[in-house]
Amino acid sequence: MSSPLLLCTDLDRTLIPNGAEPESPAARPWFRRLAALPEVTLAYVSGRHRALVEAAIADYDLPMPDYVVGDVGTSIHALDGEGWQPIVEWQRQIGADWGGAHAIELRALFTDIAELSPQPDDRQGPFKLSYFTPARLDVAALRARMRERLEARGIRASLVWSVDEAADCGLLDLLPANATKYHAVEFLMQRLGRDVATTVFAGDSGNDLEVLTSPIPAVLVANAHPEVRAEARQGCADPARLYCARGGWQGLNGHYAAGILEGVAHFHPELAERLLAAPETPAGPPAL
Repeated sequence: MSSPLLLCTDLDRTLIPNGAEPESPAARPWFRRLAALPEVTLAYVSGRHRALVEAAIADYDLPMPDYVVGDVGTSIHALDGEGWQPIVEWQRQIGADWGGAHAIELRALFTDIAELSPQPDDRQGPFKLSYFTPARLDVAALRARMRERLEARGIRASLVWSVDEAADCGLLDLLPANATKYHAVEFLMQRLGRDVATTVFAGDSGNDLEVLTSPIPAVLVANAHPEVRAEARQGCADPARLYCARGGWQGLNGHYAAGILEGVAHFHPELAERLLAAPETPAGPPAL
């Protein structure tokens, strides 16, 4: 058996093929087989809340994960035979950054900022304050204005901005400083006794950059926006830790799940060999 692997992946436009680029038809069947290997512990790391993660699993026939890091890192659940079990230790850890305050109490600090429009209530959380913004704006200036007000209250926060290209708008999440995807993945690594040799992260967008440029081996799927690819390459202190999928593994195009598989094969070729040697390898139409 190969070494264990904690595989952490973003959902939208990383594993889920809901971007503009085509998906290789065989990619998700291959990914399901990868997730079924006993060496693999699978974690979804997403901005989605629990109901939307469950919907994604059903709608896209995704494998059931072992863990879900949801709400852009502000919640972690373990999934077992009894359902979703919240990891309370994580909630206590990130809550300290806000001194016991919840998101609804912080919203009043920003009501006069015209660039911020609150997202619907089902996208908010106790430790997640989410806004729509224009797709084109001075993000650094907006962050500076918000951070000044937060620091005056003694609030340690992370401001994560990305673009929803389909909706042509920006998405800004205000989170506890230690509630980013990167910190959540680190928390899981420590909880499971994993290190950088036994962990891989996959992502595609701006809110994945902190992990993509971290010491954790990371995969940027081929359908990622060119600006994100440039930022990830520029920000990565060790280029050997970042793999940018380009297509070609088993004839797949490198988009979405195909990119994740390609990256796993790059960092853990022995696991890819196990996958290829497994019986009943997935068949399907020719890769796009």
